[in-house]
Amino acid sequence: MDTKSPATRRGRRSQADAALAVVETRAILVRIGMEMLTEQGFSATGLDAILKRATVPKGSFYHYFKNKEDFGLQVMQAYDEYFRRKLDRWLLDDGVDPLRRIFNFVDDAKLGMARHGFSRGCLIGNFGQEVGTLPPAYRGCMNEILQAWEAKVAACFALARDAGQIRKDADCAALARFFWIGWEGAVLRARMMREPGPLDIFIQGFVNGVTP
Repeated sequence: MDTKSPATRRGRRSQADAALAVVETRAILVRIGMEMLTEQGFSATGLDAILKRATVPKGSFYHYFKNKEDFGLQVMQAYDEYFRRKLDRWLLDDGVDPLRRIFNFVDDAKLGMARHGFSRGCLIGNFGQEVGTLPPAYRGCMNEILQAWEAKVAACFALARDAGQIRKDADCAALARFFWIGWEGAVLRARMMREPGPLDIFIQGFVNGVTP
């Protein structure tokens, strides 16, 4: 038998609803931040535009983030979590050969860019183009994120090497760094041209250079 008064139950529900609203509002701001920062970059994206698209008052923004710099860092971290899950989905797929996993990642990226009319790129790549004007803390964060992505690709390349799909003397860590340097450039060019050709050219050229 529930011995709590209706007022007590309502109070607990109100607290739970308020806590959920806090989580949801922050999630909305981060999601809108990812959308706009992958479209426009950091410097060109104002807080007012983010708040307008998110339909969140400015006072609420400062409840979740200290300032725009803090917001950008948290958006980067959220983007990193999202992108690591994407990489794992394709690169850890035991149902296909290791090298095919790389192609599957590229195919998925092409579909994602096409879905948004090639208006969005990679958040980290976008930030890299304006690194000279970004807050100093961003540089270290971006390098850590890219190194983690490189490690995932390097592990996939190691499997491909063991399977005889790429050269036996391949330095998989170096190949992974080369892959991301080229990939970010291909994404930038695809946005400029509004079509997937640069992504296809990059991956085919990369694979041609590493296969036996």
